[in-house]
Amino acid sequence: MDNHNLEIEQVRSQLSSRERSKKLKILVVDDEPDNLDLLYRTFRRDFNVLKADSGVNALELLEQEGEVAVIISDQRMPEMKGTEFLSRTLPQFPDTVRIILTGFTDIEDLVEAINAGQVFKYITKPWDSGELKEVVQRAAATYDLLKQRTEELRRANAQMQLLTVLVEVTQAASNLEEILSPIAKAFSETFTADGCILQLIEGNTLVGTQGVYSEKGVIENWLSQDPLFKAAIATGQIQSSLNIPKDPNLSSLAHYQEAGVQAHLIIPIIYRQQMLGVLSLQWQQPCNLRADELNLIHLSVQLVAIALSSSYSR
Repeated sequence: MDNHNLEIEQVRSQLSSRERSKKLKILVVDDEPDNLDLLYRTFRRDFNVLKADSGVNALELLEQEGEVAVIISDQRMPEMKGTEFLSRTLPQFPDTVRIILTGFTDIEDLVEAINAGQVFKYITKPWDSGELKEVVQRAAATYDLLKQRTEELRRANAQMQLLTVLVEVTQAASNLEEILSPIAKAFSETFTADGCILQLIEGNTLVGTQGVYSEKGVIENWLSQDPLFKAAIATGQIQSSLNIPKDPNLSSLAHYQEAGVQAHLIIPIIYRQQMLGVLSLQWQQPCNLRADELNLIHLSVQLVAIALSSSYSR
């Protein structure tokens, strides 16, 4: 395995350990306390379970908590039927998978709801816990697959856009300074970073020329104080901390606390063994990059290195 692949694997291992600890959120809704408690106890080991005792309260809970993977709702509830509640969640949360618990007398409502795409599956009362668990696991898998495909499409579009921007910017710019900030913006937007710094280096020392981008409009450059930057310069390798609040070497540093940065990825920009600069990507939440994104960053940084080298020679 070459050095680049080793670096990518090290960063990916940090990400994988975080991803495995996450539980999908599901919402259970029933006006009968005993049923609601039973549903909660049935799924609490495998999922992060939210519960509500009415459709109205469930809608309020979703406003607070955001999207859930699966909703399990009773049909017969006062004020609002289950099918009505589920239909009201559809516009805001189209990817959520919906399951309804019903008696045999509610079939007409269910057929309409299923035809409208509001219900994935209905379970008749009294339900079998094993059957319900199996249905919910399938529903969660369906949600995961849908989110994965949506995210893959988003990433593919973002990757194409990033590479297009890099080519266009480097071809159109007449001097080095003109290309730095547009490149920083392209990286930040592609990888949903809260801030990006493209910092030039001469003789392993920071120079005044830089490109910065932040959605907030202002970003402070504290790289000269940063241990990750120093390690990247010393080794010529990617450095990262994807959960800074839990990193004993970085969590107490003032510049991370003041900037609110909770994840930092810094990549040396090298062309023909010469270090031209570094790319710093910063997030205000623990980071969640995939291996293909790390590979895209590496490829894009190689293009940046070529662009910088070409600009130096103009």
